[in-house]
This record gives sequence, C-alpha cells and structure tokens, in this order.
Amino acid sequence: MTEFAIVAREDFSDVVFLLEVHHPMMAKAAQPGQFVIVMLDEHSERIPLTIADFDRERGTITLVVQAVGKTTKQMRRECHVGTNLFAMVGPMGIPSVVGDAKKVICVGGGLGVAPIFPQARGFKEHGAYVIAVLGFRTKDLIFWEDKFRDWCDELIICTDDGSAGLKGLVTEGIRIALDKHADVEEVIVIGPPIMMKSCSDFTRTRAVKTMVSLNPIMVDGTGMCGGCRVKIGDQVKFACVDGPDFDGHKVDFDDLMLRLHRHTTQERIALEHWEQTCRMQEQADLLAKQQSS
Repeated sequence: MTEFAIVAREDFSDVVFLLEVHHPMMAKAAQPGQFVIVMLDEHSERIPLTIADFDRERGTITLVVQAVGKTTKQMRRECHVGTNLFAMVGPMGIPSVVGDAKKVICVGGGLGVAPIFPQARGFKEHGAYVIAVLGFRTKDLIFWEDKFRDWCDELIICTDDGSAGLKGLVTEGIRIALDKHADVEEVIVIGPPIMMKSCSDFTRTRAVKTMVSLNPIMVDGTGMCGGCRVKIGDQVKFACVDGPDFDGHKVDFDDLMLRLHRHTTQERIALEHWEQTCRMQEQADLLAKQQSS
C-alpha cells in the first residue's frame, strides 16, 4: 500500500465528499484541531484541510472536502478508492486544548461539522459534558449525526429551512444550550468566517470563552509566506503556526474575510482553465471511442 493511498470515499452531497487516507504514522500523531496540507499531483497547488477524524488502529486520516475551486473539484473527480494523493504533510498546527473545561458546546456549521468532531470526541474522552450544535442548510446535507450522538451528551441540529431540527442559525442552538446550562465553560466553533463571527458576537454577550478555528489561505504551512496572517486583538498572528485555534472574541473577522477574497480572480481563472481542459479531454475521449467502434 502506498503512503498516501485513498482507502475509502463517501459522498455526502454533490460537492461535499469524504476521503480516508492511509498514513499510520500521521494517524498515530494526529490531535484534534490540527490540519494537513495536501497536493493532488506534482503540479497541483498546496491546500490546507483540517483533519476531520483519525483512526490509530486503522492507520488512517479522514478528510472532508468541499469542491468549490479548481483543486477541490479536481479531487472530487479524480480521488477514488485505489488512487493516491501525491503528498500529504502533517499533522500541522497547535492541537486544540481539550482537557480543562468540564462542560462545553462544540459548534459546527456546514463543512465545519467535520473538523469539530475530533474536538467533541476529545473533550468527551477527557470527561467533559459535551453539547454539539450542528448547522446545515437543509436536511439532505446532514452527515455524521450518528457519530455525534455516540460521543455527545446532547445534540442540537439546526437547518436554515427547518427541514430537520431547529429552523434557524447555529446561534439559536447556542442560545438554547446556554439558557439550559448556565455552567458551560467554553464554546468551540468551526465553520465559515461569517458564522464564527456571529457565534463569537453572541457568546461575548454571555461572557463565555469562545475558541474558533481559522483556516485562511495557507501556502507553506510554516508562516514564512505570510498568507495566513490574522489580527488577534492588537497582535498579528499566523494561523498555520500560531493556530489554527484563536480566541473568537479577539479575532478581527472583518479583516480576515477581506483577506480571503484576495485571490478571487486567480482562483476563477484557474478553475475556468481546468474546466475547459476537462471538456476538451472529454471531447477527445468521445471522438476516440467513436473511431474505435
């Protein structure tokens, strides 16, 4: 078995899919909150992906990917059981602190549901009372509900359209949990920046410690490129080496969201070029098939 062999795949929707990658040494070292940097092939870009799960016995790392750009769409098309990733570096980042709080709320929104799972499990393994609040756009996009029920004392599911659980945003789930449990010591949030900002703004009114996981654009994973600079209070940090976990009440989310749009044009050009190349290849394959028949 090659070092970065894909041993399992599961599609949660037409854009979100799971890859389980065989890497015993990395699985042994991985901790909640850490991430890896992946290269699909020798010519592809380096993309950071938060570790969604790890199985030390199977020797695997689980990644949940959303196909939104050129590389992730290419991964959705080409990554199947029996294929390999060209490179996977990690585990990187400072592991989340999961041993102190006795009662926590773990909040995941959309794709953030996947990386919040190791944190929820980690807190439970350390004896905490764990409440999970998970947000999805609709019932059809819900995944890993059973995994969270197995490890969490309470589970609150929120959907934008009300097709499952509560109708509304995860902030409503947080409000319900805090109203019921006045002794919650910490809230951990992973999801889109706008969601993490809204959650942090809400918990600030309740004076509850809130940690968020920041995964802005990263390149080298060492802090040298400076692409992952974030403002935390009056300091500048690098998410890949100083994080990815930070105090949500100190994060400058407006600056973060502005910086995340820096490469929009380049990303669009790369995606359009790849899609055009794929169409040309499909036409060539079809022509070759017709000529051979």
